[in-house]
Amino acid sequence: MDGPRFEPVRAVRAYERVVEQVEEAIEGGTLSPGQRLPSERELMVQFSVSRSTVREALRVLQARGLVRSRPGDPNGAEVLPFSPAALHKSMTTLARVEELSLAELVQFRMVLDSSAILLAARLRTDAQLADMESAVAGMRAAVEAGHDAFGEADVAFHDVVARSSGNKLIQICMDVVRSIVLKLIAEKIADAPDREALMRQSIRHHEEVLAAMRAGDGPLAARLSRKAMYDYYAGYVPAAERSSLRALLD
Repeated sequence: MDGPRFEPVRAVRAYERVVEQVEEAIEGGTLSPGQRLPSERELMVQFSVSRSTVREALRVLQARGLVRSRPGDPNGAEVLPFSPAALHKSMTTLARVEELSLAELVQFRMVLDSSAILLAARLRTDAQLADMESAVAGMRAAVEAGHDAFGEADVAFHDVVARSSGNKLIQICMDVVRSIVLKLIAEKIADAPDREALMRQSIRHHEEVLAAMRAGDGPLAARLSRKAMYDYYAGYVPAAERSSLRALLD
């Protein structure tokens, strides 16, 4: 039979509808940070749902960092201000739940890091540049100590770059994507027979990026960063998906 094909519908629980409406009110500005939601009893009346449904909705909203509900408080839950920690948690959940491919995550990291480096090369302070140099020195010293120490020094470098960009959203996104990518390939890195060679290669890449940043050449530093990440991660990405990473190379 010809005609439209429909997809199965998903049953939506009542508490999800409550969560959606409260989220929309917060996003739309109807509810502002510091304001209180109605009491549980009033929410039950307004939504025509049971107390257990209201409490489940409040639990979800609190887990997402949108409200704070204190046990025994006769008042309604308090709407919380924007929190980088809440955004970090939401992004981490999104990246995992949506089952993004490693190629997509690496590609996003290439975009994020190179953009942060472009900004940092132009906006960084002398103190921040010194912190980057110290982090690279830490990477050199950690080659003999092992991959964990090396990884900490590497993270320190990228954290300074993110802060130097002056953009909090870039900082949060970089932290989330980096941690997820590294978790996905942690075992492969640990089992690599040429770990020391990979670490020394990474140091050379960081030194090149740092030299360009020191010279204030943001575009060069950004290009070097994308190439360095491609060299480091491409081998872990299925060959058929590497073209998405090469598209970012100049």
